[in-house]
Amino acid sequence: MFTQIALGTMEQGLMYAIMVLGVYLTFRILDYADLSVDGSFTLGAATATSLIVGGTDPWIATGMAFIAGTLAGLFTGILHTKFKITPLLSGILTMTALYSINLRVMGRANISLLGSRTIFSDFAKLPFMEEYGVLVLSLGSVLLIGAVIYFFLQTELGLALRATGDNELMIRSLGVNTDLMKILGLGLSNGLVAFAGSYVAQKLEFADASMGIGMIIAGLASVIIGEVLVGTSSIGRAILAVICGAVLYRAIIAVVLQLGLEATDLKLITSFIVIIALVSPTLRKKIASWSGGISGKEAQ
Repeated sequence: MFTQIALGTMEQGLMYAIMVLGVYLTFRILDYADLSVDGSFTLGAATATSLIVGGTDPWIATGMAFIAGTLAGLFTGILHTKFKITPLLSGILTMTALYSINLRVMGRANISLLGSRTIFSDFAKLPFMEEYGVLVLSLGSVLLIGAVIYFFLQTELGLALRATGDNELMIRSLGVNTDLMKILGLGLSNGLVAFAGSYVAQKLEFADASMGIGMIIAGLASVIIGEVLVGTSSIGRAILAVICGAVLYRAIIAVVLQLGLEATDLKLITSFIVIIALVSPTLRKKIASWSGGISGKEAQ
């Protein structure tokens, strides 16, 4: 029983870690609060499931989900950079539009993949992968994507992307097209989010029009938890922190559910987790300052 719960939690955590890596690109690298994530996650699930049910190879369908998410991110970036719509509003507009688009893509509110071929059913046919195929494929995907992001951020283009988030005016004065950098970052971010959505849908064997609600909060919670526990002294460490944070967040959710709380309380629990993660650095500084003051008085 415990082994099955732990295995399922790890599988979900690794799949959602792909989504959190996308959130990290906008939230930390670009310093851009992108709310279109909720819609992009469902778009990836809707695209993959619709294509699979239609007879498309699941590996191709998963790749198409990434492309669909990238297009959604590009749209958000164009709204912000070319039409000067604020980051918050541009994300909300894209997310709102995607709700209707996702319903159009699926043709109905939900699609079942029961009995359909998926990337996980294909992978399970390999030797020794019948039980741990989902875990191995998810882990391999996360490590590969994390490595690609790490090396990309070391390139000249990646450094320009990081500089755009750190100091837009300075990097623009050096001749970098910051609008293009924002569009690129948002495209990559939403592509990864949609890619994660396609993974989750194939694991759960269904896609639903509302399955992306709250993804941005879960993503931010994972990023913050990972940063608090692992640290962000380097890009590599920050990426590792994001992955660990996603797995730990899912573990916390699993523990809470096992304690008997209702699934309807998940959003409330998520909010508390985010609040605790956000206030913990401030509390630690205050405690350190308070303990330092007491030590100083005792020394006198």
